[in-house]
Amino acid sequence: MPPVLDYPPALRGTILVVDDAPVDLTLMEGLLSHAGHRVLAAPGGAQALRQVADGPAPDLVMLDVCMPGMDGYQVLERLRSMPASAALPVVFHTALDEAVDEARGLTLGADDYIAKQADPEVKLARVRAQLERARSRRCLSERSSALEAAARMAQHDGLAVLAHLAALRDGETGRHSQRTQAYVAALARRLRTRPRYRAQLGDEQIALLVRSAPLHDLGKIGIADHILFKPGKLDAGEWAVMQSHTLIGADAIERAEREAAHEIPFLRLAKQMARSHHEHWDGSGYPDGLAGEAIPLAARLMAVADVFDALVSARPYKAALPHAEAREVIRGGRGRHFDPVVVDAFEEAYDEFDAIAQRVVDPSPPVGAG
Repeated sequence: MPPVLDYPPALRGTILVVDDAPVDLTLMEGLLSHAGHRVLAAPGGAQALRQVADGPAPDLVMLDVCMPGMDGYQVLERLRSMPASAALPVVFHTALDEAVDEARGLTLGADDYIAKQADPEVKLARVRAQLERARSRRCLSERSSALEAAARMAQHDGLAVLAHLAALRDGETGRHSQRTQAYVAALARRLRTRPRYRAQLGDEQIALLVRSAPLHDLGKIGIADHILFKPGKLDAGEWAVMQSHTLIGADAIERAEREAAHEIPFLRLAKQMARSHHEHWDGSGYPDGLAGEAIPLAARLMAVADVFDALVSARPYKAALPHAEAREVIRGGRGRHFDPVVVDAFEEAYDEFDAIAQRVVDPSPPVGAG
């Protein structure tokens, strides 16, 4: 028996040895155990596949080729077809030592091919090399996942900062975002009691809607000050520029989506809100003149939340409406400005809207116009 090699703990793995010959199985089990590895033994291909499927998966499989019932090549194909073992390192350990046999094994996806006649220390060194490669791949995968998560968080944080800046430039505060988030959640919870919307508005979807809400006016960051802060009525040209904030915001979010490595669901909803929250149920809104259910549901919810908050909030160019009067405005827009079903949900949630508006108040009079 060769001496125990100086394996660091990270390279002492769990190894599944598959061999129908009891003597060879025992010898390989003893060699690997002596080197500090944990060894699982399987006398055939079917037993090996069951062990891998039942989990946890080993770190490496040492696989004989010539076995009755299911040979090593067939076992390898099955392992590569199973999600739990598709990337599992597999080393053929066999008495076949012809070049053609080795080539076939490597072509089928084996990571190495070791003859049973090889020196024991060579076998251990080759095993160590495979464990080290597998560890490196895991580290790379984990780092890649962490980087992607950090990138997604950075994109979210960056967009959130821009959304906050847009709100400040529009004479609003972070409290506007808090209130509209709460209004959207209240509307969605009422709407999902209706069978038609139950599947669309589970807890996860509502959480995404709430997370998306602060980005609805992101595009105002791109509107010139002399238009955004104009105290009087906008002329036709200025109004066209102001309307473009919907497209500016949606375009910014779409660029963030394209740069992301994976789909980010809340950005999809945020883009819908940013582009379409000024669409009207009767088709008279902007920027696309959408009507009815062609308007995304996220935008139809935000339309009611945003208008209610604008009505009950003071601005330099207007006083805040009493909540009851704002309620009547929303009611009056049913079927014209707003989705009738969303207005019905607003009616059911009105007491909650009233409480939110009274609880989450702006700390000081807003500055600038919007």
